Amino acid sequence: MAGLARRCQAFIKTACREAHTVAVPSSTRNALELIRSQPSQYVVANLVGRKYVLTPRDILTVPRLRDVKVGDTLALDEILELGSREYTLRGNPTIPPSHVKVEATVVEHTKGKMEFIFKKKRRKGYQKTKQHKQTYTRLRIGSIDIPVKGVTS
Repeated sequence: MAGLARRCQAFIKTACREAHTVAVPSSTRNALELIRSQPSQYVVANLVGRKYVLTPRDILTVPRLRDVKVGDTLALDEILELGSREYTLRGNPTIPPSHVKVEATVVEHTKGKMEFIFKKKRRKGYQKTKQHKQTYTRLRIGSIDIPVKGVTS
């Protein structure tokens, strides 16, 4: 009876494993086609020295970009990962711009909340307060375009 139970458990494990196994694409072209067929995609992009997970229509707040104006369009060229709910394609270290195109539009330049820096030296009567607002740039992420042409494995 115990041997039958073990065989049933082994059968159930393999059946579950086969049901949850997803076909692995054989080339980059196939992986891009599978990701393109999904209803929603995301990218992991390196922007201003930080990594961000981005989807279309996201609003992203980054430290101030001095050389851009409101309404300018930026092409994000350091894409580290492209994916959807079921498939992911990682770059080595980045995905080439010919495989994926992501654009961001500058929405506004803004400032953060007022920050107070209080300095004091005890028993000396020295107290000083500094205050400043950190500047930020807001970006709206455009669509994630995966071109059909020019993709090689």
